[in-house]
Amino acid sequence: MGKIVVVDDEKMVTSAFKTLLKVEGFDNGVFFNNPEEAVEFLKTETPDIIISDFLMPEMNGLEFLTAAKKLHPEVSMILLTGYADKENAIKAINEIGLYKYIEKPWDNDDLIITIKNGIERSHLLADLREKINELENANKKLEDYSQKLEQMVAERTSELTAANSKLSGIINYCADGIIIIDNHGIIEQVNPACENMTGLSEVALCHMQLQEIAYSDNIDFNKATKNKSGIFGLGSDRSEILVRDCYIRNSLSDKRIPVEINFATIATSDKQRYVGVIRDVSLQKDTERLRDDFIATLTHDLRTPLLAAIQTLKFFIDGSLGELEEKQKVLLSTMLQSNEDLLGLVNALLEVYKFESGKLELCKTIFPVKDLINQCYEELKPLATNKNIDFVLNCDIDGGVEICADKAEIKRVIINLCGNAVNYTNKNGKIEVFAKVQSGDFIFSVADNGNGIPKEDIPHLFTRFSQGTSKKRSTGTGLGLYLSRQIVEAHEGKIWLETKMNKGSEFSFLLPNVLKQNNIKERQVANG
Repeated sequence: MGKIVVVDDEKMVTSAFKTLLKVEGFDNGVFFNNPEEAVEFLKTETPDIIISDFLMPEMNGLEFLTAAKKLHPEVSMILLTGYADKENAIKAINEIGLYKYIEKPWDNDDLIITIKNGIERSHLLADLREKINELENANKKLEDYSQKLEQMVAERTSELTAANSKLSGIINYCADGIIIIDNHGIIEQVNPACENMTGLSEVALCHMQLQEIAYSDNIDFNKATKNKSGIFGLGSDRSEILVRDCYIRNSLSDKRIPVEINFATIATSDKQRYVGVIRDVSLQKDTERLRDDFIATLTHDLRTPLLAAIQTLKFFIDGSLGELEEKQKVLLSTMLQSNEDLLGLVNALLEVYKFESGKLELCKTIFPVKDLINQCYEELKPLATNKNIDFVLNCDIDGGVEICADKAEIKRVIINLCGNAVNYTNKNGKIEVFAKVQSGDFIFSVADNGNGIPKEDIPHLFTRFSQGTSKKRSTGTGLGLYLSRQIVEAHEGKIWLETKMNKGSEFSFLLPNVLKQNNIKERQVANG
C-alpha cells in the first residue's frame, strides 16, 4: 500500500483517518496536526498521496498544498473542505492542480476509493515523469551524438577529400597507364599516361572495348572479356592477374608498344569492375634482346675454338700425333673432358636462347616411340649398372605404335629425366621407367627411391640454372629440366613432379594428341 500523508489541525480528524486507513489495510500513513511540520517532512520523504484540511490556523490548506506541489508535482493531492468553501476548493483545483476535493462529512467508501485512485494516479504520473526524463536524457545524448557525428562526418569528409586529392595526383602523374573496365571489357576511365600510350583522349577511349587498343599473342581478349566468371576468370577465386607479352596500339604513330597489364578486381555495389596498371616494357624487351643476342653470339663463337681444341686433344690421345706416356694421356683426357663439358654448356645456352627467342622450330616426324625409349634405356643402363642400381623399364607400348613429334628433342627430355634419376639415386637403389599411350596421348614417367626433393625447392626445379636442391647440389649446368620443360611445352604438353621426402621422386611428362591416327584406328579395331 502507498504512503499517505494526512494534515489536519484537529486531532480527532487525524485519529479518525488513522483508524479508517488501518481498517482498510493502509499501514503506511503519516499524520500531522501542523502543516509546517508536514512541509518539513515532505522535504525528505516522497508520499504517494497527500490529504489536507482547508482551514488551518498556521497555514491554510491551499498554502500547504501549494508548497507540497512544488516539492512533489506528481503526487496526487486531496483537499478536505466544508460546503461553504466548495468554490475555493474548485478554484484551488484549477489553479494549483489538485487531484480532488472531498466535502465534510465524507463517505468512507468514497474516500477510500478516491485514495486508492489517487495513489494509482501518483504512480502513473511518477512513471510518466521518469519516462519523460529518460526521453529528455536520450534526446540530449542524441543531440550530443548528432553534433559529434556531424563533426566526425566533416573530419572524415576532409580526410577523404585529401585522400582523393592525393590519389588523383598519383593517378594523373603516374608513369604507368591506369585503366578501369567493366566485366565486359568496356573502358570506363583512363589516366593521362594511358592516353599517351594509345594516342587517344579519355573521351575517345571511354566506351571502347579493351581489345580495340590492346592485343596479345597468348590471350584472346574477346574470349577473356566474355568469361562468365569475370574478365580473365578474375571473378571466381582470383583477385588479380598479370598479362604478359601484350601490346598497346598507338593510333598516332601506328606503333605497337610492348606492355604488361596487372588486372585487379574493384569491389563496387552496382557492378563488377577491374583496374589495370599498364607498364611499358619496351626498354626491358630491348635489354633482354640485346642480352640474348650477346649470349647467342658469344656461345656460337665459342663453339669453333672448343671443337678445334677437342679434336686436337683426341688426336694426341689416340696416338695420331705420336705415342704418349700414361701420365700424359691422363692429363690430356682430363683436358678433353673439361672442354667437352664446356661445349655442353655452350650448346645448352644456345638451346635456351633458341627456345626463348622463338627461333627454334620443332622438326616433327613420325617414328616408333618404343624404339626411342629402348635406345635411351640402353644408353643409360651402363651408368645405372656402375652404381648397382636396379634399372627397370616398363613400356606398355606395341612396337608398331608411332607418334608425331620432334624425335631428337623428345630423346633429350627422356635422357635428361632418366640421367637425373641415375645421378641422384643412391647406390643399390631402384629406378623404374614407365611409358604408355592413352587416348592419343604419350605419357612417360621415371620414378626413383632416392631421398626426395624438399617442398621449398620444387617451384625452382624447372627454372634456368637450378642446380639440384638445397640438400644436394648438382655439378651440371642447371639447364636440363628447364630445357625439358621448354621442349614439352613446345609440343603443347606438360611436365610435372611428384615427390616424398626419403621415399623418392617421380618426373612425368605428357604429349597430347601425338599418337598416329591410323594406329589408333587399328588398335580400336583389334580390341573390338
